[in-house]
Amino acid sequence: MPSHPLDHWALDPDVRHLNHGSFGAVPRTVIEELHALRAEMETNPDRWFRRLPERVAQARTDIAAYLHTPAQTLALVPNASAGVSTVLASLELPRGSEVVITDHAYGAVAMGVARAAARAGAGVRTLHVPLDATPEQITSRFADAVTDPRTQTSLVVVDQVTSATARLFPVADITRHAHAAGALVLVDGAHAPGMLADPLAQAGDADFWVGNLHKWPCTPRGTAALVARGDRAQELYPLTDSWGAPDPFPMRFDQQGTMDLTPWLAAPRSLEFVEEQFGWEAARGRITELAGEAQRMLADALGADTDAVGGSEAPAMRLVPLPGGAATDQAAAHTLQRHLSVAIGCETAVTTWHGRGYLRLSAHLYNDRADYAHLADHLPAALTEAAA
Repeated sequence: MPSHPLDHWALDPDVRHLNHGSFGAVPRTVIEELHALRAEMETNPDRWFRRLPERVAQARTDIAAYLHTPAQTLALVPNASAGVSTVLASLELPRGSEVVITDHAYGAVAMGVARAAARAGAGVRTLHVPLDATPEQITSRFADAVTDPRTQTSLVVVDQVTSATARLFPVADITRHAHAAGALVLVDGAHAPGMLADPLAQAGDADFWVGNLHKWPCTPRGTAALVARGDRAQELYPLTDSWGAPDPFPMRFDQQGTMDLTPWLAAPRSLEFVEEQFGWEAARGRITELAGEAQRMLADALGADTDAVGGSEAPAMRLVPLPGGAATDQAAAHTLQRHLSVAIGCETAVTTWHGRGYLRLSAHLYNDRADYAHLADHLPAALTEAAA
């Protein structure tokens, strides 16, 4: 039996892996299953691809059960951004209407919304949401936007857990206000699966929801869920047409030509692994507690005030403000992130928001207090060195 949770993963033990929220990490047992599936595919490609839609459908059903949603509401897509792009490509936004997003939106999503709106002759309204905003204040900003008599809101695109800023948004309440105003809602739940016990229930009656499974559930990368409810689901088609195009949603997504879909087939094993080894409820409690402790340690090390980022924090991701002048733009954030990797052996997420730099901490089952203590001990000197 592994003596430390890290032993369940193939991660380099000489590196402190503190950025699970970006790329995830795949357990060893799932990597083994992935290799076995790929070997099977190469042994007899004809047989593999003839049977593939049926096997994808089974994996999709297992994933839907994990997310507590009927299988007929869920399609598999490569990642959350692909799911968002699928919805935006399928909807017809009324000319002159408005799409509402926030200044916390993931960059690729914001760019996708801008392109979709421009094609349709629609506009984009970007709401500013302060880092210390309460759930009630966040909801109020959306309510004011969708009821603005000067414009018609056709679509609201809202993060469930924001990427760069680690905020937890009250998407069920936001959805309620949007629907009352006649707008559709697309929830970007990229970080929600695994981190939240029931992300779809917390999304309320949102029309569309997308979530990555390679992050907190630790599935192979390239696995994400697109959930659609009601008649609008039948408007959704894969970004690339294949032989399943005549089928109803979500079956039309089960055929993707000759793409390597082994990550989808291996994904249920990741979900089983966490339950078998740790228990999902206990796992969420552990990583939430560890993320909070990590934030306190790093804030103490930097003398940082976390009150300004204490509004509606995500359970397993936390922000720590960096000293003024650090990571003031995306390029500087990436440079500092690479420096911390080389200088102190820590893979971290350094983000920037409105010209201010932040350390975005992630916690997962292979992390422990010593990981963050190491970062806290070495970060001040590393920041001084980076600024020199």
